[in-house]
Amino acid sequence: MNEVIMHDVIILGSGPAGLTAALYCGRAGKDTLVLGGDTLGGQMAGIATLENYPGWAGSGLALAEFMKQQAETFGAKIKFVSAKTIAGDAESGFNILGDDGNRYVGKSVIIATGASPRKLQIEGARELFGKGVSYCATCDGFFYSEKDVIVMGGGNSALNDALYLADIAKNVKIVYRKSAFTRAEAVLRNRVAERENIECLFNTDLKKIAKRDDDKLVVTTTDNKEIICDGLFVAIGHEANTDYLTEDIARDNMGRLAPDALPRGIFVAGDVQSELKMQIATAVGTGCSAAMDAINYLNQL
Repeated sequence: MNEVIMHDVIILGSGPAGLTAALYCGRAGKDTLVLGGDTLGGQMAGIATLENYPGWAGSGLALAEFMKQQAETFGAKIKFVSAKTIAGDAESGFNILGDDGNRYVGKSVIIATGASPRKLQIEGARELFGKGVSYCATCDGFFYSEKDVIVMGGGNSALNDALYLADIAKNVKIVYRKSAFTRAEAVLRNRVAERENIECLFNTDLKKIAKRDDDKLVVTTTDNKEIICDGLFVAIGHEANTDYLTEDIARDNMGRLAPDALPRGIFVAGDVQSELKMQIATAVGTGCSAAMDAINYLNQL
């Protein structure tokens, strides 16, 4: 067990919200530790090309690496460790047990652990995860070069996944339970409509998934039609990564946190914050706000 050091602020998460908070806290001269989870960048890291974040036109991972270096320039320390539990309070310090077995203590905590793709709860989905069923098009798309794939969902994430896969796969079918892509941006709807190898199946939902001996997937719809494909990419929303928190910390039905309902000394930023548009720009904004609140809190101790 490492020696326990009291940090001014511990930031949970290394997505755009967490890294922005780390930059602000570091520049303010606060002893800042980021427990960044398994990978750098959160969901942002899976975006191949950013089009709607001002001032950046590269990949999400490249932006995350730049933000990490910028925060480290001002003294923030980043460890790729995930929080398992948080105990303590503002008076005694917040005690965080990491999945590396070490204990980390902070005078304040900024929760920026983001959200994860909502899992598909139908027959065969769990068993075939990683064997034809994926939740990350940019991670697994290259496996499906010149093959037939399905994207399930109707929001921006689903349409972005479909457009990304259309450059790799032979054919892409978008399966959506509603009659139109009302939640997706018009620019994405137009791009999908222009792609000859993308087909949209509206008013369609899935009931089960199975795999044939030739490794093809048999995807059965709720009206008992079968679609044969090589891969299924699921993009049906997200749930906040807050399972490590105790039950006394209030969450909404998506597991998200309300800033004004948190214990003294704990702040929240990014996709884990309730009633927040899930965009990099809003994550950065709330990361800035949470950091400034934490700095003001620390200055008054």
